Amino acid sequence: MKVHEYQAKALMAARGLPVPLGRVATTVDEAVAAVRPLVEESGNPVVVVKSQIHAGGRGKGRFIEHPDVRGVNVITAGIEGGIEAAEGAVRNLASQMLGSTLVTIQTGPGGKQVSRLYIEQGIDIDRELYLSVLLDRATSRNIVMASTEGGTEIEVVAEETPDKILREEIDPAFGLLDFQANDIAAGLGLEGDAARYGARFMKALSAAAMELDTDLVEINPLVVTKDGRVMALDGKVSFEANALYRHPDVAELRDVTEEDAAELEAGEHGLSFIKLDGDIGCMVNGAGLAMATMDIIKYVGGEPANFLDVGGGADQEQIAMAFKIITGDPNVKGIFVNIFGGIMRCDTIANGVVEAVKDVGLEVPLVVRLEGTNVELGRQILDESGLDLVSATDMKDGARKILELSR
Repeated sequence: MKVHEYQAKALMAARGLPVPLGRVATTVDEAVAAVRPLVEESGNPVVVVKSQIHAGGRGKGRFIEHPDVRGVNVITAGIEGGIEAAEGAVRNLASQMLGSTLVTIQTGPGGKQVSRLYIEQGIDIDRELYLSVLLDRATSRNIVMASTEGGTEIEVVAEETPDKILREEIDPAFGLLDFQANDIAAGLGLEGDAARYGARFMKALSAAAMELDTDLVEINPLVVTKDGRVMALDGKVSFEANALYRHPDVAELRDVTEEDAAELEAGEHGLSFIKLDGDIGCMVNGAGLAMATMDIIKYVGGEPANFLDVGGGADQEQIAMAFKIITGDPNVKGIFVNIFGGIMRCDTIANGVVEAVKDVGLEVPLVVRLEGTNVELGRQILDESGLDLVSATDMKDGARKILELSR
């Protein structure tokens, strides 16, 4: 589960991590009202207007409706007219940003609609760094990653200058140790107060990541101010969904408007669904078989449109809902149903498919491969249904057939 920047910073601030002052706004008037108190409290004549969406690259992103407006904008209250002029500039920006669609490198060409803004104090920046704590699933431990290349996507740094990425593995029994934090600070070229503040920040951030069961905490950039302080200028946090029961306060931060509608609907019916960019819809029982099905589709030259695991105990209604979710994707040009009946019976799958097709119709090719419990009964149900479908003998045969038919 992801949260917005302003929510991530609130969680950090509650754990003693320095962040700039800021106020969230959902209306133009709220955005304007945030300017004066921020300038007066911080003593800095600069305010920043930030779009709040679950995607990075906002600073370079542009709005479809207003291509001259970026996702992150800096306003100076020291211009002629002072704070009043800054409030006017913020009003103009907020009216264009709210409700508009922001496209960044991470949103894809469709972009995301902005419904929240974060108005934040300006910071006198001396240096920009990168810092994150992420879960390494290969070792089942958190690791700290840091780089001097703050403000740049870490993927670019890893590809072009991998020697500039520092790493430290965290022992969950002890947390990030002092010498590890000091080594990273030294590797980032921090000295004096900045080194002490930096090491302290890293230890607090790694402790917060452990406490909150995060997958990723990323600060890009982490800034060193003119007076040597270290502060999170940005903040991205994602949480391990299976641990949210331990954090009801975090679960309340979920913004479902930022999530895919089909994935939400699938979750409400107990289905595991993730939308992908391909055109071959998949309905499978079991996560391992679902992964193998997507692999075999790619192996024969296709691209899966989704991961969909109906599970081992799905009923006919869930099967029908799964089929409706797949057919609701306009990119789907063919559907491959691949079922191995262990706990799940093949006749249940067959009845679910028949009812779903009768309900929503079938406008794309359908290939079905059934094997396992009650397989003969399942095949008989499909054969007698009158549906225009193709049977497959095995996974590879099914993948080849649906690719050929969809093309």
